[in-house]
Amino acid sequence: MVHVLSSRTLLRPTDPERSRDFYGTKLGLEIYREFGTGPERGTVYFLGGGFLEVSGRCDTPPSPGLELWLQVSDAQATYEELARQGVDMLRAPEREPWGLIEMWTADPDGVKIYIVEVPEDHPMRYRPGT
Repeated sequence: MVHVLSSRTLLRPTDPERSRDFYGTKLGLEIYREFGTGPERGTVYFLGGGFLEVSGRCDTPPSPGLELWLQVSDAQATYEELARQGVDMLRAPEREPWGLIEMWTADPDGVKIYIVEVPEDHPMRYRPGT
């Protein structure tokens, strides 16, 4: 059995500075830790219950199968803030047939990012006995 103590998603961008600007400045993710020096140094961001590490460099963008799912408390307010920060939004917040409110963006290498609000009446919030 694997006893996982911590986890993170590792992202090797084509342009590390551009990606750090996107995740740190435009999305406003808080930094957990930084390591190394120079343009390919590592930056680890908080992602709620996990982490995103942007470090190193890759000649090709990440696989199109890599996608991030970020839950926020207010999708519309987040959408407005990201627009103010100059983030190119692929889709404005919409309520999906399964009840979540989703909007989409992508990082500079095309990694799709789903930004999701779980409404108060959604079954994911149902806690029996409360």
